[in-house]
Amino acid sequence: MNYDLIVIGGGPAGYVGAIRAAQLGKRVACVEKERAGGTCLNWGCIPTKSLLRNAELFHLMKHRADEFGFSFDNLNFDWSKVIKRSRDVADKNASGVEYLFKKNKVDYLRAEATLENAEVVSVKSADGKIQKIEAKKILLSTGVVSRPMPGLPFNGTTVIGSREAMVLKKQPKSIIIIGAGAIGVEFAYFFNAFGIKVTLVEMLPNILPLEDTEVSQTLEKAFAKLGIQVLTNTKVVKADAGKDGVKISVEGKKPETLEAEVCLVAIGVQPLLPGGAGGAAIKLTQRGYIETDACYQTSLPGVFAAGDIIGPPLLAHVASYEAIQAVEGMFTNHAPKKVTVFPSCTYCQPQVASVGLTERAAKEKGLKFKVGKFPFSASGKARAVGEIDGFVKILFGEPNGEVLGAHIVGSEATEMIGELGLAITLEATHEEIEATIHAHPTLSEAVHEATGQAYGLAIHI
Repeated sequence: MNYDLIVIGGGPAGYVGAIRAAQLGKRVACVEKERAGGTCLNWGCIPTKSLLRNAELFHLMKHRADEFGFSFDNLNFDWSKVIKRSRDVADKNASGVEYLFKKNKVDYLRAEATLENAEVVSVKSADGKIQKIEAKKILLSTGVVSRPMPGLPFNGTTVIGSREAMVLKKQPKSIIIIGAGAIGVEFAYFFNAFGIKVTLVEMLPNILPLEDTEVSQTLEKAFAKLGIQVLTNTKVVKADAGKDGVKISVEGKKPETLEAEVCLVAIGVQPLLPGGAGGAAIKLTQRGYIETDACYQTSLPGVFAAGDIIGPPLLAHVASYEAIQAVEGMFTNHAPKKVTVFPSCTYCQPQVASVGLTERAAKEKGLKFKVGKFPFSASGKARAVGEIDGFVKILFGEPNGEVLGAHIVGSEATEMIGELGLAITLEATHEEIEATIHAHPTLSEAVHEATGQAYGLAIHI
């Protein structure tokens, strides 16, 4: 079986790259050992947002119903249905990708792939049958998996990764989450909303350590109000896991031992290399990711890579962008671009979203800039919907007033960040944002007001 392109891995890089190549008239095969959509659609981005939606609704009804004039008798939830809804959502999205494969005439192979050489891939199906397929180009997009913590290996019951966390058959009474990046923070909100005692442990000074410091501190205060115990500047020094729970010894403000039924390890991920990649002598980075050149080509000519497997930023939308760039570079005159500016989003409540430089990074670069900030507590729409926590913060470079970075913590932050990403792409200035009429009443008015505040023009603050 001969193809123009074989894609190994069917996640946001793989399936998008395969479809884009098919749109260019190429004969394409995509090999995925589990299901189309990869981790994102099946075990990450999509099913977790389903869980978080359930958590948001239950928290609202449980703790804030009276504020909206509602009352309930015997308000309760069915844990198994919460989990099932998430899995149903994931299944429907994966089916959607499979439909797109069929629509675009991409051969979808449910099998485990091994890279034999720069033109040959062997695929092993579930029944053990092995066949070899050939292509002029190969795209590796096998992604990453959860990284275990030294001394605390995953056991699938009391020590789990994010995959197991979203399909727990039994609701635990308590959980310790190690690592307060996006995954740790989102699961902390989810479990807390359903009455589970949550302790969130982070080695660095702030949760969401890559975000703007002020944003992280605001979220930490919100979590404290929810009853989530947040331990920052705290290091795990010893861990014991048994069949009934875990004991985690930590050193922070004081040494202490934490106990819980379950421990979710969310300290990061590690690359998942395709079979045969080592034998093919593909060059790796120091952290084990696949090294690529400006065209996304690996050290093996004709073999390309995109998505999480080539390293940070480890985001689905970045992976899709990289795959499209790689494929268009392979089959058109397009000069591929590397990722520079991209949005980051965390879907707890309040939500967190950012694009561009943090204030911390701008200072480290020695840049001159102005900061505009507008709190949602001064927003009519935020007050109307009862979501006044958080703010919009925008950095404008001097002397031209271009947007260097934007940071939002608050309701619908992840939906609002797109405007500011576009502003950076188009090199928009504060004057152009100020001159753009934002609909009233909307949360996005806060973008307009934050812009005005940087230059003394804000009306509502």
